[in-house]
Parts: sequence; structure tokens; C-alpha cells
Amino acid sequence: MPTAYDLAYRTLLTLAAPVLWARPALRAKLSRARRHRDGDVQQRAGNGPCVLIHAVSVGEVNATREMVTQLLEGRERADRPPQVVVSVTTDTGLQRARQLFAAPEFADRVTVVPYPLDLSRYVRRFLDRVRPDVAVLMELEVWPNFVLECSRRGIPVVLVNGRLTERSYRSYRRIRPLVRPMYGRLAEVCAQEQSYAQRFIELGVPEARVSVTGTMKFDSAQVGERVEGDEELAQSLGLSPRAWGGSELLLVGGSTGPAEEAMLLKVHERLRAAHGALRLVIVPRKPERFEEVASLMKARGEVLRRSQANTSRSNAAAHPEMNRAPLLLGDTMGELRKFYSLADVVVVGRTLIDLGEKQHGSDMIEPAALGKPVIVGPFTGNFAEPMHAFLAAGAVRQVGTPQALPSIEQLSAAIGEWLADPPAAADVGR
Repeated sequence: MPTAYDLAYRTLLTLAAPVLWARPALRAKLSRARRHRDGDVQQRAGNGPCVLIHAVSVGEVNATREMVTQLLEGRERADRPPQVVVSVTTDTGLQRARQLFAAPEFADRVTVVPYPLDLSRYVRRFLDRVRPDVAVLMELEVWPNFVLECSRRGIPVVLVNGRLTERSYRSYRRIRPLVRPMYGRLAEVCAQEQSYAQRFIELGVPEARVSVTGTMKFDSAQVGERVEGDEELAQSLGLSPRAWGGSELLLVGGSTGPAEEAMLLKVHERLRAAHGALRLVIVPRKPERFEEVASLMKARGEVLRRSQANTSRSNAAAHPEMNRAPLLLGDTMGELRKFYSLADVVVVGRTLIDLGEKQHGSDMIEPAALGKPVIVGPFTGNFAEPMHAFLAAGAVRQVGTPQALPSIEQLSAAIGEWLADPPAAADVGR
């Protein structure tokens, strides 16, 4: 039988029908989600205990790594070692999870599957196949049908790395009678900080089930000066980074969102007057935007795409035109840290423009862990606790405010200052 939540979803879908028909791309996306997120995942083998960990996208997937590692390390001590199933919502997150958990230490120990849409028949099918003994949700990925069905089956649901921003809290508070039963069913909430913990309590989680455990985002940081494969990347693209004693300066814009690429291109154009050897690397957050960003960059100058450069050591020598391209597009998956390793200055994307609360901030911990000087804009809510620590230590530079967005002049001045003073930039990175 459908639940009350199913009826609510059906009503919302009916009301949204005119919008869906007017926007074919959105309609196609919904249709694809219903095909691929219907809970029809591979049946879990065996009857041993199972931990289901759900992550939304790339950031949450990366944050699960250390938790999964520690769960697996405990297998040798356990009488009945658990299996781990990682479910993911987005296509990019699913791709990242499959890449991450294909590593030898996770082989045959971790299964990656798509998370179902929150329709009761999909959720039931999914839980029938996975048969978890405990479900772990990352940050704020709480869906009513999923939590209700887990409760009916006696599966405890734990929220870890819990984060509930002021804006999200206000939205939930307006419908508190509807969400209170959902939050009341959670077995445990591990919140990143006290303000988040209090909001969860006010939305219906019993106080005794809420604890403050800090952020897991630092757990995935790999501290060091180099990244495996960065030298091969530099050679294949004909790069000679100053960070390695070469002659070129490299500005990297990582995990960028719409409109941010245009800002960085203008900044690069302005800075080249003083730093002629400056090359700009842009790595968009979403692969589906690669072509769009490539066109934007081509309108500004010669562009070298990572996907079109092979990995031969003689590639740069065979194609000297590479050394002339001032703009580089990182249009492959899993190489952002390599680009960060080559950078003189890093600008972290999804922080310069307000792209919506869920898009506030890409990971600034990753370049900071490589000792790079990092610049961010004012929109960093997804990394509130790390930002508090970084700002207190003078380890990042924040430009602009939500009320006064960073200007091209401000960004150019901040980046130019570090390009002109390598020791100062190195101190910030250290």
C-alpha cells in the first residue's frame, strides 16, 4: 500500500507537471532517475551483518572513506565481520564511489549501488535486496519513506557528520508536524557542531540520541607535498610549474560552478599583463558542463583539454604548441588533486557565486592539505567547521561577502599578491 508520503509526492508531481512538460531536460532527468533509481540493485550475497552507508554526491563519498576503512579493519576482530554497501544519489558521486572503492583494500568488501527514489515500493525493493542491519546517512540525507520502512523492519538509522544550516532549519520548521515523526525515528545523530545538534533536537530527535562528534571532512585529507601521478600529468600537458622549479605559474580553479569560470578567465586575462607565464587550469565540478566550459574558454584564447592529451612522456616534445596554450581544461575525473599539486595558487569553486545553499562550497581541505595557498569566496557553508579552523589559523584567504560578491579586481589583487611573493604564499600553505 502507498504511504502518506507517496501521496504527497504524487500531489507535488501533479502540481509540477506543467513545469516538467515545459522543460524537456528536466523531464528526461526525472525519467532517467525512475529507471535507474528504482531499487532494483544486485541482491546481497550471504547472510552476514551488513552496514549500509548512504552518501549523496562526491563530497560525501570522499568523507566515507575513513569510516569504511575503520569498519573493515574491525572485521578481523569480529565474529561475524560486516559487509559494507555504499549507496549514492548522483551520477558523479556514483562514478567517484566506484573509483574509490575499486582500490585493492576494498576489493570484494564494499559494494556500490544507486540510492532509490523515496517511493515506498522502490525503498522496499532496495531494502529487500541489500538487507542492512544498520543504515548510516551522511550529513542531512534523511528521506521519510526510507526512514519509515527501516523503522518497520527494525533497522536502526544513524545520521553521521550531521549538518543542518539555519536556512534548512527554517524550512523544516515550517512543516515541523510533518518532519517531526521522521526525525523522531532516527536512532542516533552525530552532529558536526552544537548549533546543528540543537536544531536536530528541536525538529524531533530525542536529546539523548544526539551527540556532537565534529566534522568528518578532515578525515579524507591526504597531507603531503606531492600526489601520485602529478608528474605524468605535467609531462602530458607540457607544464613546467614554478612549484617544482619550472618557469610557469599555474592558477587552478577547482570544482567550479556556473559563472565562476567566466570570472576566473577575466582574472587570468588581467593578471597576465604582470605575469606573462601564468597559465589557468579550470576543473568544473560537473562533467556535463565540460563542453559548455570548453566553449567559454575557447572564446578567450587557445585551450588545451586534458582529455585530448595522452600520457606519453614525449607528448610535450612532440606537440610544442602545448606550451603556448595559456588555458587548460581539466575535463577528466579523479585528477583534481594532481592539478592542485602543480598549482601556485588555488581558487576553490562554488564559493564565489551563490549557487544555492546545497552548493555552498567545494572542498578547500584538499588543496590546503597539499600546502597550497587557497582563496575562497563567501559561500562556504558546506565546510563551515573547516573554514572556522582555516580562518583562525590564517590558512586561507576569503574574498567578498554574501552581500558584496568578490569583484574581478579583488580576486586579481589577492591572487597577484601571492604570485608576486612566493615566500608569503608558501607560509600560508604551510
